[in-house]
Order: sequence, then C-alpha cells, then structure tokens
Amino acid sequence: GTIRFLDRSSLQHNPIMNCFNSLLLAAFAIVTLLPASAQVAALASKVIVTGASGRTGRLVFSQLSTNPKFEAVGCVRSESSAKRLMKEVPNCRLEQLAIVDVTNMDPASEQPKLLEGADAMIICTSAVPKISKSSVIRQMLKIPLNVIRKRPAINFRGFRFRYQPGQHPEKVDYEGQKKQIDLAKKLGVKRVVVVSSMGGTDENNFLNSIGKAKDGSGDGDILVWKRKAEKYLAQSGLDYTIIHPGGLIDTPASQQQLVLDVDDKLLKNEKRSISRADVANLCVAALESSKAGQSVSLDCIATDVEEGTEIKSAIAALEEFLPKEITCDYSL
Repeated sequence: GTIRFLDRSSLQHNPIMNCFNSLLLAAFAIVTLLPASAQVAALASKVIVTGASGRTGRLVFSQLSTNPKFEAVGCVRSESSAKRLMKEVPNCRLEQLAIVDVTNMDPASEQPKLLEGADAMIICTSAVPKISKSSVIRQMLKIPLNVIRKRPAINFRGFRFRYQPGQHPEKVDYEGQKKQIDLAKKLGVKRVVVVSSMGGTDENNFLNSIGKAKDGSGDGDILVWKRKAEKYLAQSGLDYTIIHPGGLIDTPASQQQLVLDVDDKLLKNEKRSISRADVANLCVAALESSKAGQSVSLDCIATDVEEGTEIKSAIAALEEFLPKEITCDYSL
C-alpha cells in the first residue's frame, strides 16, 4: 500500500509532530533497506506452534513456514526433536525453534526471547501412548482361533497401551496445556488454536481406557483431561478456536470434503476420519478467518465426494460454519 507522510509545512511550529515524522521516515528507510525476506518477517504475524515435532504439529509448522503472512516459531521438547524437525521441514532454521517442555514449564518464569511478540499460539501437544509388546503377541496368537470361530482375525481392542513416566494425559493434556494457556496470556497472544479430539462428551469412550489396567487403574482418561483443559481455555478470556478431529490419518490434504459440527454428533457417521494435513489447514484457516472476540469449539471429519464435485478449502469450510454461531456445549 501507499505510505502517506505528513506535510512538512504544517509541522514547522510543532516539534512533537516533527519528531514523530522523522521517526516514521527513519523506520521506513530501515525497512526498505532490509532484504526481501526480512521485510516479510517484519510484517508477518508471529505464530507459536507447540508440539511442532509431532505428526500433526509438524504439518502445521510447515504450512506456516511457507506462508508469507506468518512467522512460524516451533516449540519442541528436546534437542533431538529440534534436529528431526529441521530435517523434515524444508528451510527450517534453528532460530525458529525453542526447546520447551510443557510438562515442566513455569509460565511465570522467563521464557525464550523467541516467543516474545507472538500474535497467536497453536497447541498441538498431546500425550502419546506406547503399545504393549506382550499384548501384540497375545493378539497374534489368537488369530488362528479367531479365524476358526469366524471372528475378526485381530481384536484391536485387545491391544494394551501405556504412557511413559511423566507423559500421561493429566500431565500433558491438562497441566501442560494449562501452562501453555497461561503463557499465551503472559505473552499477550491474541488467539489460541487447540488441536484436541472428538469424543469428549462420552467418558466411556474407548480412548479413555488407553493407559489403564483392566481394573480401571492407571493413567488414562485422555479425553477427560483434554476437555478440562478446553474449559480452562474457554474461561481464560482469550480468543480461541478448538478443533476436535475424528480419527487422524496420514493422507494428502484436500482430497475429501470437510464436515464441521459440534458435540460429537459426527461420531454417528460410519466414516469419521480426517487427514492430519486437513487438520493443519484448519488450524491456519482459524488464524485467517476468525475475527477478534470470536471463539468457537468444533468437530471435524472428512467425507468422500463424487468425481467432479468441488472440494471446499479449509478457509471456505470455516467461513461457512462460523456465521452459524454454534459451538460445543461444555455443560454436556
């Protein structure tokens, strides 16, 4: 756009305005002397992506890194995660990454300078269970008998999972996410986007059993803790977009039609999965489409379309949904 400077003749007897105009001229001169990439960075919106080395977080970070509207900053848990992310995301620089363990972070203490001046935060952190090898062996041994009995060869519900020490849902998805929200407030972030999960209205959802023993003991309830963190965000005073994807699959984006709804109604669908890449698109769309003061919590899946049917972009799907002014009901 055109920068209009004040008329010097009108400022001859106004030293304050004269000083302001000089500063404006100097700032413009500095920006125009910067390399093109630096000029873009100076104008871009800084976005923090936590969990940036995760399977979904990496896609979000990658998309932001290639979008001139944004300056992406990735938060990872360890140096090894940072090195892996730099290998997987083209042109990712060390200066874009901060090592932050959200489970041990103190939002009140001094944080990396890299995080200062952020306009938005996208939270992609999540507790990740590890499968029990013994349960895999047991299920493999049952295959012949299952086939004879004309049952499914593998009972996937028979697999057992566990979380690593200190990385269970209460620690990561509740306490860790609360700390990230508190940090967002401290940094003056304008919008927080959260990648969560569908199923939060049902405490008996299978995902809540992961990490638990048969008697119900153990560290599980991942959807319960995610929902508690969402409520904390909803009461924080920050603008937010909470995204509850269905089953995440590793397929290209924009191959299916995005379907948005609330309160787990989409769980009634026979097919209720969505590409991680589509979820990443929705995260970026939330930054571009949402207005100040507008907050929403929504569910999303993707469905097949007939050949020749136009597939809406994530921005188009979100801009069609937001005017409906419906959001998830946390009293359920």
